[in-house]
Amino acid sequence: MMAANERSAIDFILSSGRRHGAPQGRILMETVGKQKRLTHLIIDKAYGDNNTLYTAQMLKFAPVVPPKSNCVAPWEYDKELYKRRGEIERLFRLIQGFRRVFCRFDKLDIIYISFVQLALIFISIKSVRFS
Repeated sequence: MMAANERSAIDFILSSGRRHGAPQGRILMETVGKQKRLTHLIIDKAYGDNNTLYTAQMLKFAPVVPPKSNCVAPWEYDKELYKRRGEIERLFRLIQGFRRVFCRFDKLDIIYISFVQLALIFISIKSVRFS
């Protein structure tokens, strides 16, 4: 999932539970497309492989991800900016607050994706403050 903040998702892809998410993350970045200006992309450490970082840089994203502990050539990253990753984790928590999404009652992917989208719509509407 690509998210702008803790209340709004930009796009998401459903991946198989048995596969690593990095290939799907690269597809998601390509779906969003090349950015007009350099945009920070805060990603989880699990997605910090060379292919994902290369794809991000080619699409004018500035990846903000710490290197894994076993990395041969570690790189520098913005530690303060990386702390904002918690916002995206809060969005996942809000989505999982919907029992139908959390328990995955639906067997068909299209139905499950529809309810994730419905949950995201509800979260974004609920965050709007009416005066």
